[in-house]
Amino acid sequence: MDKYNPKYIDREEKALMQDIEKMDVRKLARPSKKIQTQLKRAARRHVDKESKMNIRIDPYELGKLKAKAEMEGLKYQTLIKSVLHKYITGQLVEKGKKAV
Repeated sequence: MDKYNPKYIDREEKALMQDIEKMDVRKLARPSKKIQTQLKRAARRHVDKESKMNIRIDPYELGKLKAKAEMEGLKYQTLIKSVLHKYITGQLVEKGKKAV
């Protein structure tokens, strides 16, 4: 649990994370073949909706992104995806300005 910044995790999330860490996954029942097929099908639909891309970025900027992501308790790729999503949907605004 210590890999996430506790500043951004509420009590319920902390409790869930602690419960998951205590869980012995070897004791969990294996899903039926039908459920396994449904899960795989659902996972494929999700993965097929996303595209991979490669970009070139200055090492200094990448370092700053990684540091900011760590402060937020995220992987840096997740932070970049979030920023892009917010920009495209108009949710990314300068401090002190309201979204339109």
